Amino acid sequence: MMHDILNTNWYEVWVVAARAIFSLVTLFLITKMIGKKQVSELSLFDYVISISIGNFAAEMTMNLDSQVLNGFISVVIFGFIATTVSILTMKSVVLRRFFMGTPTIIIQEGSFALKNLKKIKFDINDFLETARSAGYFDISQIKYAIMEADGKISFLPKEENLPVTNKDMNLKPSKQGLCANVIIDGKIMKNNLENINKDKDWLIKNLKIKGHEKIEDILLATVDVNEKLTVFNKKDIKDVKNVLE
Repeated sequence: MMHDILNTNWYEVWVVAARAIFSLVTLFLITKMIGKKQVSELSLFDYVISISIGNFAAEMTMNLDSQVLNGFISVVIFGFIATTVSILTMKSVVLRRFFMGTPTIIIQEGSFALKNLKKIKFDINDFLETARSAGYFDISQIKYAIMEADGKISFLPKEENLPVTNKDMNLKPSKQGLCANVIIDGKIMKNNLENINKDKDWLIKNLKIKGHEKIEDILLATVDVNEKLTVFNKKDIKDVKNVLE
């Protein structure tokens, strides 16, 4: 180990470091040019472009036998192609369908479209996992399930399972907004309290009203725009049931 360190080619190390910085700057600029998209929102074409650009950047950094300019040109060309395709797909429905794909119905009127499941190579267990993530533990509640072009699945519940709105009940909705996290893992978030014009004394008083004496026993405490305090203790569930296949 020590022998390897003593015999390190430090000039090569500095070259790799310089290439890495150059690659990072290039990737950042190309990403800014392509636009903001999360990995989960990438189409198949975008995903292929992203993987390729990442490979070019790595090659540009580590392969000292090739010119930096070669990798730079490759990254720029792929970035230009991605931007061009993005512009064209905004103007042409046909090109958008070709490059980005189209939504695929998985459940229609409460029944599975098995041909489409096989077409998109989506296992039933994968679907059940996605449904649970969306809050559907009972598949019979789903009227439509559609896989979007980016791979996400959208659900439409059956009419009897649609959530009741304030409009349906002729109720006046309460004010909505962001919640402030006033306690995180047993620590009081003073800045968050100040942002909602509250102090430590107010918090402790309201915690005692709810029966919480020790702040260190609180995992999370939040205050909403209606000044409602919600507390989650560091108390684990003893009997966790197994997830059914």
